[in-house]
Amino acid sequence: MSEPILEIQGLQAGYGETVVLEAIGLTMDAGSCVAILGRNGVGKTTLLETIMGHTSRHAGSIKLAGTSIERQPAYLRVAHGLGYVPQEREVFPSLNVVENLEVAARPGAWTLARVFEFFPQLSQRRAHRGGQLSGGEQQMLAIGRALMANPTILLMDEPSEGLAPVVVVALRDGMIRLRDETGLSIILVEQNSRLALSVAERCLVMSRGRIVHDGPSAELRADEPMLRRLLGVEGAA
Repeated sequence: MSEPILEIQGLQAGYGETVVLEAIGLTMDAGSCVAILGRNGVGKTTLLETIMGHTSRHAGSIKLAGTSIERQPAYLRVAHGLGYVPQEREVFPSLNVVENLEVAARPGAWTLARVFEFFPQLSQRRAHRGGQLSGGEQQMLAIGRALMANPTILLMDEPSEGLAPVVVVALRDGMIRLRDETGLSIILVEQNSRLALSVAERCLVMSRGRIVHDGPSAELRADEPMLRRLLGVEGAA
């Protein structure tokens, strides 16, 4: 049996002395796609930030391809294979598309040419500054920038937030291509449960800083009452 690409055990973390995550355990195989669902404020973003090294870890371990990274700074975690698409996108508004991509470049299969092949719309806008792009184009740029670091795991935080429905459909298709064509492992935090369950084959649900459900996405797609109950809402997004 191959070693997990990501293994988290007994993780407790938060901001300063404030604990947000409690007893988080997660094992993920290479090439898999996992969605993390839950209401606002349950710790989904904090989990991604903790994997990236941006929070205070109080206990527990994080292994990437067998290497312990929980004590490493964020830049070394990127070097070990983590890529991050933050909720705010954080593109550089004064840099053009090419400059935004090249600033994150690391050697590997993902090059400027490959990103432009994957996102033709970015190629057409390559001379435009980040601040001149639409929300959907900025999201493509944020994903492309993460890919330029040639990660083995891509962490995506609320990629559909604020996007028009037609753009969300294009984003979903792009994520499915990433899942099927690249061999990347993907962790997707997403409020749009239907989008997340259509992309990821496995789904976790968080509540109050803990994982309360871990199972096949198909199971929740087929049982909407169960999904509503787990999310604690009257209607799933």
